[in-house]
Amino acid sequence: MEYKIDHQSPVPLHLQVEELLRKLIEQPEYKNGAFLPKEIELSKLLGISRNTIRQAANKLEYEGLIHRKKGVGTKVASKEISTSLSEWHSFTQEMNSKGIPFKNLEIAVSWVKVEKKIANFLNIDPDTKVLKLSRLKGTEEPMVYFESFFQPRIGLTGEEDFSRPLYEILELDYHSVPAISREEIRAGLAGPFANLLTIKKEDPILIRERFVSDPGRRPLEYNVGYYRNDMFAYTIEITR
Repeated sequence: MEYKIDHQSPVPLHLQVEELLRKLIEQPEYKNGAFLPKEIELSKLLGISRNTIRQAANKLEYEGLIHRKKGVGTKVASKEISTSLSEWHSFTQEMNSKGIPFKNLEIAVSWVKVEKKIANFLNIDPDTKVLKLSRLKGTEEPMVYFESFFQPRIGLTGEEDFSRPLYEILELDYHSVPAISREEIRAGLAGPFANLLTIKKEDPILIRERFVSDPGRRPLEYNVGYYRNDMFAYTIEITR
């Protein structure tokens, strides 16, 4: 893409730069989180002041198209995926319904003892080992990490093909129908999940806990998801 503006045009310079930046952030090399050229580089290329660059960038930042951080640079905002709290499925089913080609980047299973909160929900003795399913999901980069713990009554062995939608496995293979989900969502820091999500430990994440039960309110699954905050948004629609 050519970096050029018309210094003889009646259109104000900051508006020309704003239009140039809008075209720039749509270029393949800058989409979804890449850093734009530095202000000083753009000012030299275009022959204008850095204040004009900042004035143009203010509008894009206000619209949420870019993020600026002092001493770091200007970054193109990643495209957020919005999901509604009024609907719940397995994550794969949820993303498939939106036409988003997510995939499992890592899958691991193990048998573990769980903390008291999870044991209480699953209605098991704290010394009972349960199946733990860990999944890292994304497109070309990690976006969310899940951990699921299952009520032993279901009969999961750990040999299942967990590349399939989870709730499809529970319902079709084990006749355990996920019908009720109590959810808790809070903000947190990436911390120990930073490496998995390829972000910094101090970066914010969304933490979503699910307490899933069957139609008779018997516990089936405790699930916790750690979502990259820059790639997900949750919406709530409320009617009066």
